[in-house]
Amino acid sequence: MPGCDGEVQKPHLTVKRARRPDALPPHAGRALLACLTLLFVLLAVMVPLRAGRAAPALGMAEGAVAAVKRGASGLPLPRFVSLAAGRANMRVGPGRQYPIRWVYTRRHWPLKVIDEYGHWRLVEDADGTRGWMHAALLSGRRTALLRGRDRIALHARPDAGSSVRYRAEPGVLVDLLACRPLWCRVRILGGKAWVERRHLWGVLKGETFE
Repeated sequence: MPGCDGEVQKPHLTVKRARRPDALPPHAGRALLACLTLLFVLLAVMVPLRAGRAAPALGMAEGAVAAVKRGASGLPLPRFVSLAAGRANMRVGPGRQYPIRWVYTRRHWPLKVIDEYGHWRLVEDADGTRGWMHAALLSGRRTALLRGRDRIALHARPDAGSSVRYRAEPGVLVDLLACRPLWCRVRILGGKAWVERRHLWGVLKGETFE
């Protein structure tokens, strides 16, 4: 006689009925459903958390690219300045106790500030010479030196096809009035003209101003 537990009993032999391959015990189905539910809940929680963590990292990376290095004065480094005095000593260290390396005698001569220490500035000239000068000897007035192998053409407009107003030798000092990506407007001999910025020493790469 068939038993209530789904088994066929024979003398000295018990044979269980084979289940279908796709059949699962009732408790296994409930366990699987519970696992799937838990998995969906975890995914729903983890995805926003991962997105929330990624956003600040991206923001920090963007901020790092846009960050500008600044010295103790709060001004950006590097930057261009010019001599405020007609005579200025460049020293080997940031203090009057250090020996003088060079003496500059041209007012408004352009220099690049590359570091700061208290009231002293580490500067570099057009020849690459470096030394320390007191901040009181420097001015924010923007000037530049013409550079090139031959005489440089200064144009009426920021266009190589425009009329030439001046031709000047390399090393001539000019006042910077404005700079665009390819051209700068300068004052020379009391007049104004445009010159290609590649012919100037005194402008940072990519620097523009009006």
